[in-house]
Amino acid sequence: MSLNVEKSKQMLLESQKYLAGGVASTLRASMKPTPLFVESGSGSRVRDVDGNEYIDYLLAYGPLILGHAHPAMAEAMNEATKRGFTYGLQHDGEIKLAKLLTELLPCADKVALSGSGTEAVMLALRLSRAYTGRTKVVRFHGHFHGWSDAIFTSFPSPDMKQSSSARSSLASAPPGTGGQSENSLQDIIMLPWNDIEAFEALIAKEKDSIAAVITEPIMCNNGCIGPKAGYLERIRELTEQSGIVMIMDEVITGFRLGLGGAHGKLGLKPDLVTIGKALGGGFAISGVAGKADIMALIENGTVGHLGTLNGNFAATSAALAVLRELGKDNGSSYSRMEHLFNRLVAGLRELLNKHGIQGLINQAGPVFHFMFTEEKQVEDFDTFNKRDAAKYSRFAELMLEEGVLVRPSGLWYISTVHTEADIETTIQAADRALAKLAL
Repeated sequence: MSLNVEKSKQMLLESQKYLAGGVASTLRASMKPTPLFVESGSGSRVRDVDGNEYIDYLLAYGPLILGHAHPAMAEAMNEATKRGFTYGLQHDGEIKLAKLLTELLPCADKVALSGSGTEAVMLALRLSRAYTGRTKVVRFHGHFHGWSDAIFTSFPSPDMKQSSSARSSLASAPPGTGGQSENSLQDIIMLPWNDIEAFEALIAKEKDSIAAVITEPIMCNNGCIGPKAGYLERIRELTEQSGIVMIMDEVITGFRLGLGGAHGKLGLKPDLVTIGKALGGGFAISGVAGKADIMALIENGTVGHLGTLNGNFAATSAALAVLRELGKDNGSSYSRMEHLFNRLVAGLRELLNKHGIQGLINQAGPVFHFMFTEEKQVEDFDTFNKRDAAKYSRFAELMLEEGVLVRPSGLWYISTVHTEADIETTIQAADRALAKLAL
């Protein structure tokens, strides 16, 4: 039986009269059978305007690590509204949050606050160029670092499917969207990730022109692919030797994999990290954290750091509430989330075997990527692009009919408030959805 989403469809038509595309972010347009319009959310559940309730593994594309309408968040925001949302002046929330971040993140001597992951990456790149006096930036195919002109390439495309424009060489960086100047990417060097030989060869040739290397610690958006043994350590070694700034983009992994971020779990100390998403628990806040001598470029005015809402009181209050909750009982919520996802992943793998469907799941603690593929392992971006993206999109639609909301790309998140019952219900829903998919 098909899902009744008639009100969502009607509201999309109404929205399209006034809002370009009918959605506020292009990414949301790919949901089938239609972009959903939400009535409310609480805990691990979200309800649409048609009265359908879903177990939510989309979690607002990552930020909702405490789930929907968490009481601690609600209380913090209620108190914040009594004092004012934003001032354009300094306040104690900035100090408390910055101090806490320097205590939690191993690489952080100082931090700078901003509003989105895209803004944080922009600042990190500017700091790197100013610090080194160089211009080139190395980034990797399949990694996502926001949508500013200076870093957004056609990998990945907005719906996280493979771009129609194939890469012509390792160094090519095709624009990621219409209206983007190709000149804005002239300083970007593209490399395959997890290929240390390619990186070593580039450094040997171009090290004196490279300001920064920016990498996700885990390639979450495209396959949840982890680094090969020694790969990130070798990047750290070569960047240090060459005076190149190593930027670890932890907008997704920061505070989702642990209070010290992925670099804390991996025992690495990049020069800069970018943070966002889970930090705000659903409120817009991001930041750059790193070495004192690089961050000093903001202090002495070499690098301008602007933003009307940077470090606003509402956002810092939200971030402090999130970090307090995640830090309770020595961060026990992380082991609990991982335990629940271990159970879910095991159940999904059993179901793939049961229904004779070829697929695999790459998991990194409380995040995983589910894909339909004939490959036995997916450890690089080219192999990831062999997956059947259309088949997974259909699976996501079938799961929606079963009362489970998942991202059409295959990336799953969990929150601290998901339960054992949620996991069992999800496995049962997947059983029915995969049975339909196998027909």
